[in-house]
Amino acid sequence: MARLDADAMVDVRHLSRIFGPIRAVDDVSFTVGRGQVLGFLGPNGAGKSTTMKMITGFLAPSAGSATICGADVASHPITIKRQIGYLPEGAPSYPDMTPPAFLRFVANVRGYRGAEARQRVETAIERTSLRSVLAQPIDTLSKGFKRRVGLAQALLHDPPVLILDEPTEGLDPNQKHEVRNLINAMAPEKAIIISTHLLEEVDAVCSRAIVIANGRLVADGTPDQLAQRSRHHNAVRVVLGRGADTAAQELGALAQVAAVEHEADDEDDKALMIFAREGRSIVADVADLARVRGWEVKQLRVERGRLDDVFRQVTSSS
Repeated sequence: MARLDADAMVDVRHLSRIFGPIRAVDDVSFTVGRGQVLGFLGPNGAGKSTTMKMITGFLAPSAGSATICGADVASHPITIKRQIGYLPEGAPSYPDMTPPAFLRFVANVRGYRGAEARQRVETAIERTSLRSVLAQPIDTLSKGFKRRVGLAQALLHDPPVLILDEPTEGLDPNQKHEVRNLINAMAPEKAIIISTHLLEEVDAVCSRAIVIANGRLVADGTPDQLAQRSRHHNAVRVVLGRGADTAAQELGALAQVAAVEHEADDEDDKALMIFAREGRSIVADVADLARVRGWEVKQLRVERGRLDDVFRQVTSSS
């Protein structure tokens, strides 16, 4: 798997965790540098949350090590917790507290007092758009607002490393957009790890993604690099009007075409997905054939590649 330079802010080496007969995390290694947002993907039970708990010092590894900003997690647990903002699974809090009371408590635990504590709480509230629910006990909030309270406590001390487990879980589309904009705004000055099962989240905020399955790392690359492993990479979707009854057969006979599949569209039109051999560019060949045959081309689009293809491929094969 790809590794970054020696001064990475997060450095995970050969991390493993065993629970009885179960190897939940198996020899996982990766690094994250400043300015990088790493998407940490995997199916349920793959080992994502367990890995995050070990990186943040909440769970001891069975083998391997993790360092945060140069400090070993096992040897310097208090030091690394000052460097990390952690949004865990479930976002635990005190349910009878209001959001500002809880955030003031977190500020005091982190050693902030007086005007500085008030300013940090106020900034966290603004950044996570909690203004409308300040008077409500956390227990009465929606799942989305509870998640935002958890995110606010992770951001309160402005840490250089953020580790966020499903940060947009329970949020509506507008709230997801706000949180993703916030992550993008913070990204240049921080190293951010986002555990998610939402592939759209990777496209929206991540500069790199890794996939874990059965506790092992099975893919690592930028979203574009991973998308290139999809069978849809450089595929061409074309919608043809009437008179193109033999189009699928003729397109399938092109040398660089691997397969042609019919797709649902208007009953008077013919929608085809044309897959390229080894991800090669076939759009010129498709357009040339359509022009020669005189087909009415209503739509023609080149596919970038689909992360869900790659996700299924690497997690099922492992």
